[in-house]
Amino acid sequence: MKTTVVALSGPVGAGKSSLAKRLAVSLGALHVKTNRLIELLTPEVKKSRSGLQRAGDKLDDQTDGEWVAREIFALLERKPQGSVEYVVVDSIRIQNQLKHLRRYFPAAFVHIHLTADLTTLAKRFNARSSAILEATSYDAVRANATEKRVDQLGSIADAVIDTGRCAEQDVFARVGARLGKRPSLVPACVDVMVGGQYGSEGKGNIAHYLGPEYDVLVRVGGPNAGHSVFRSGENPFVFHHVPSGAISNPNAKLVIGAGAVIRLATLQKEIGALSLDIARLIIDEQAMIIEDSDVAWEERQLKNEIASTAQGVGHATARKILNRRPDSDVRLARHIPQLRHLVRDTVSYLSDEIMSGAKIFLEGTQGTSLGLHHGHYPHVTSRVTSVAGCLAESGLSPKHVRRVVMVCRTYPIRVGNTDTGKTSGPMSRETSLELISQRSEIPLEELRKIETTSTTKRKRRIAEFDWHQFQRSAVLNGPTDIALTFVDYLCIRNRQAYRYEQLTDDTLRFVEEVEKVGGVPVSLISTDFSERNIIDRRSW
Repeated sequence: MKTTVVALSGPVGAGKSSLAKRLAVSLGALHVKTNRLIELLTPEVKKSRSGLQRAGDKLDDQTDGEWVAREIFALLERKPQGSVEYVVVDSIRIQNQLKHLRRYFPAAFVHIHLTADLTTLAKRFNARSSAILEATSYDAVRANATEKRVDQLGSIADAVIDTGRCAEQDVFARVGARLGKRPSLVPACVDVMVGGQYGSEGKGNIAHYLGPEYDVLVRVGGPNAGHSVFRSGENPFVFHHVPSGAISNPNAKLVIGAGAVIRLATLQKEIGALSLDIARLIIDEQAMIIEDSDVAWEERQLKNEIASTAQGVGHATARKILNRRPDSDVRLARHIPQLRHLVRDTVSYLSDEIMSGAKIFLEGTQGTSLGLHHGHYPHVTSRVTSVAGCLAESGLSPKHVRRVVMVCRTYPIRVGNTDTGKTSGPMSRETSLELISQRSEIPLEELRKIETTSTTKRKRRIAEFDWHQFQRSAVLNGPTDIALTFVDYLCIRNRQAYRYEQLTDDTLRFVEEVEKVGGVPVSLISTDFSERNIIDRRSW
């Protein structure tokens, strides 16, 4: 790995140190302060602005400005080879310092000059706090002959940025682009998982299995979707807000996107139950908060009309859309004191992760056929549940998508009908657990126990595999892979299959038909809800 040296120049107060610190954090750059080098080379010098300026001038005279390049080269020599990708030099004051740096590091050297008008520079200087003894005024700083001429370095810089006309994040974006850190240049690194039916396809199980392969796990949606994860010797854990790979990958960063809708008590309970290190969790500042009134409204209006889970997600989302006024009663994550330490702009965070080469897994919730626009209205949820909707909610771009895993059950389910007998929505060729028990040889009582919803514990309706629905979902999501779940419902003997060829003949034919109709491989097959239940046929 080559080392790129980024040399910063510009007058005092131009923003060099702020930029250097951000580059150090975001890129893992080695931040070299020339003031510190002067102190090491001339320990007798008084630690003051004027004293350091004079000592630096003396070193320049003695070495023709070579001392900066020489010390940085020696510093890198003491580091393990290839361990430093970026060095940020804060800062360069004369042309000869640049000349020698370019000579020492000819392969990868970038010179950035920051500047601003004198009024802005003086204002910043007066507001700053510093570890060194500063001059009494900005005019006193400018009295140094080298400082007076430093703006002339802009004429030979690779880039000149007027920080008086740019916010700090603007400066960082422009410099990052000079270093090749542009999202448009990064290889695809985001894998997306969505449900291809009506939800409850076993997405939590798949997310748990794939989780260890990623650096960042992202989830969207709300508490109306529960993703169950198997835990040996314990009850399954049901995730409502936190990404479902949090247990299987204890090192991954966990992100809840801006389009998420949060029930605060549910989230806090989940964090506590997981004993989650909160340093891992990031919540977008614009995620919507569900209020008690949202839940109450859905209990009255939707629960017995369309079998809604009545978790308040839809009503909260509607308020977010309708109450866009300065006096709005809408509370976002950034308004909640208990979340203050977790909240940030996740788009910026994910952008930094993408440019650093991180692998990202986006976990969709619910199912494609429940989507607001493409489901059977009005028996739909309040969001777009396809890949496009999940990407929009998370702030991730389609350009960065590498794989799309669409999860489908052998027998799709819907939540049961309402207590008043009103339907939860249409299903093609509805069947019964009794018939599935006869076909699969799974005990009926076991099926009845399994087929209750994760969130509301209602009994589920179940149907034959809907080939038309499957193909339509494939059109809406453009999957690269299918994860087929509940294959034990085809035959209980599949629970003892640990390789593809061990599946029953009927199951193998079913998988082949799914691949023909979908046009993509069935890459993951779930045979049970256990420690070893995934047959992995991926080529990636």
